[in-house]
Amino acid sequence: TAVVTGRGPTDAKNREAFERNGAAAEGGGTSAGDDADADNDADDGPPIHEGRLPVASYRLATDKAYDGSRNRGAYSFCMCPGGQIVPASTDPNEVCVNGMSFSRRDSPWANSALVVTISPDDPVLDDYRKEHGVLAGLAFQRDTERKASMMGGGNLTVPVQRLTDFVEGRASISAPSSSYRLGVKPSACHELYPSPIVEALRDAVTNYFERQMPGFLCDDALLHGVETRTSSPVRVSRDPHTLQAEGCVNLFPAGEGAGFAGGIVSAAVDGMMVAEAVLES
Repeated sequence: TAVVTGRGPTDAKNREAFERNGAAAEGGGTSAGDDADADNDADDGPPIHEGRLPVASYRLATDKAYDGSRNRGAYSFCMCPGGQIVPASTDPNEVCVNGMSFSRRDSPWANSALVVTISPDDPVLDDYRKEHGVLAGLAFQRDTERKASMMGGGNLTVPVQRLTDFVEGRASISAPSSSYRLGVKPSACHELYPSPIVEALRDAVTNYFERQMPGFLCDDALLHGVETRTSSPVRVSRDPHTLQAEGCVNLFPAGEGAGFAGGIVSAAVDGMMVAEAVLES
């Protein structure tokens, strides 16, 4: 009997179960950062819309975000015009956020994750790698989300920080309106991540994103911590021909949670490939 797993990138327990049951795995590249929320009608915010024009989207990226010792990739991810920030946590003691848009895109807010790349052999994972091996990225993810939960005070309250305060390295003592409905707490979100991630994101915002979109760096742009699940930090190894998990016969890992996709469309394509492999087996 063939078993296909098509879990999402938030499913940590499933990835741990793969390893416990003999399936080989390897570290996967991922990214981490915060969700940025801005009221489309803020006086000093970026020009998101005007008059009867629809809410606009944007894309910001650089591969030269300097972290103090080397360049990293930094980019906006899953930009959601006219939407809101929502909880994506899978544990009540962890906080993770994501963004969405309504079908009419008529919310007052626009949001996007601002994230920095983390490679499988990244130095920021060294301590986690010593204890957790190939699951180092997963341990980093959980640790960061627990820190965010503690900073927010629990109950899925999200720590937030004005983008200008993040750049200056100071805690926010107030916050503009937020689309997140479960509560926010002005905080020091720059303390949630290792220094290289924070420095790279600061450099990206001030030296690249603000130039690409003047007005992006403003008091009304609000960071929500944390966005850690842009992609799976672990990839389940599978045979390139049969697409079965190495170490587990007739187990077919597929999609984002298994580390073979980075979004809705690529996950669907991978699912089609796995379906064909199942039929051939």
